[in-house]
Amino acid sequence: MKRSFNIFIFALLLTSPQFIEAQCAMCRAVLESNGNTDVAEGVNNGIVYLMAIPYILVAGLFYFIYKKMRPKASRKI
Repeated sequence: MKRSFNIFIFALLLTSPQFIEAQCAMCRAVLESNGNTDVAEGVNNGIVYLMAIPYILVAGLFYFIYKKMRPKASRKI
């Protein structure tokens, strides 16, 4: 369990906006041709956030299903 949690955290850190570029090269070239890189960075961040939300929702759904399907530990009274 701890190993899978560590893998999940590592994967989450690798998908942070600082490490990935979601824009295609053509979109980036058009946006940066104006000389205003703030707009290109904003569009890139928007793409990253739009991409990340479905993955977070699906991961939460699978975690919820995992918790529901997991057998409960026997309780001794």
